[in-house]
Amino acid sequence: MSGRQPYWQLELHNRYGSVVRIPPNELSFNTSSSWRDIYGVRKNVEPFIISVFYVGGNFAAEALSIVSERDPKKHAEMRKYLASAFSDRTLKSQEPLIAETADKLVEKLSQAGQRSRDFGGVESGTRHFWVSIVTKSLRLGALADCFRRFPALSIIIQTIFSGTINKPMEENRKHQKYTADLVQRRLASRSGRMDFLTKIIEARAEANMPDAQIAAHSSKFVIAGSETTATTLSCVTYYLLKNPDDVPSTGRASAAQLVYLKAVAQEAMRMYSPLPFALPRAVPRGSSTVDGHFVPEGTIISTSPFAASMSSSNFSNPSEFNPDRWLGPSKTDDLEASQPFSLGSRSCMPSLMVKALPRKE
Repeated sequence: MSGRQPYWQLELHNRYGSVVRIPPNELSFNTSSSWRDIYGVRKNVEPFIISVFYVGGNFAAEALSIVSERDPKKHAEMRKYLASAFSDRTLKSQEPLIAETADKLVEKLSQAGQRSRDFGGVESGTRHFWVSIVTKSLRLGALADCFRRFPALSIIIQTIFSGTINKPMEENRKHQKYTADLVQRRLASRSGRMDFLTKIIEARAEANMPDAQIAAHSSKFVIAGSETTATTLSCVTYYLLKNPDDVPSTGRASAAQLVYLKAVAQEAMRMYSPLPFALPRAVPRGSSTVDGHFVPEGTIISTSPFAASMSSSNFSNPSEFNPDRWLGPSKTDDLEASQPFSLGSRSCMPSLMVKALPRKE
């Protein structure tokens, strides 16, 4: 509940090794092999299903989203019609929108460096209330996970602190209503602007997608794309300002030419993972193995992103910001231990935006 779980898991892995038992029925791993075994696709091995950790959330009573759908077949269907919204062609069509926002961010950073009082959000200098609510809803999710782990304690806390808990729940309802209203406005408009909803709306009839499900997907897009992006940009800005000699002179170049940009982004996401908490899976019938360890069916397993990317077993000097480690094959770093977008069929779809950048061979 203190928000220090990723750091706590890192300490446990540093002390006990690559696999740690947290609750009685849950194991945490921190190796690149565990990423592949838990989240990747293995021949003749049943996929691990997402755990009850994903149950609930925004619009859960009306429709499931790409994040909360537990059935692998239904999830695959969703991913199929959502994939076009994140295709290379679609992303390129949105490049002017992204470039415009990036230019505004650079302008605001410049003003902040001159001690401007107007620094805050990209456009207005203040955080949009919707994003603020989204951030608070993440806390509500962490609280719900804690309550599932400690049911007896949850009854006491919900009784004593009912007012404190009801406030974020009310804000969560505001988030749902605002999302639903925006979706209805977007559906009613005939805007020619390309955005993430364009392809989803085109696939609406074929996929038999109700409005509530579009809203559920939209809600997850906002949650996945707001604070996570802010975290990475904050990390990049902090370390590049701290080490100005690491900033190459590139001029105004296409993103496809900026090999170093990708290295900086990867190093930032290694040190400050946009999603630092683990994504739990349940071992299917017949049991399985993870990173060479036998795990019985029903066991909850996961790879801790923070414990994997900040472990000295995987990276040399893990607390040092060093983009150069991503510029070629490394003998000292297990680069595959850092997976900020996760792996497999449930990996983050916008990861294509980063993967599209070239790497130095």
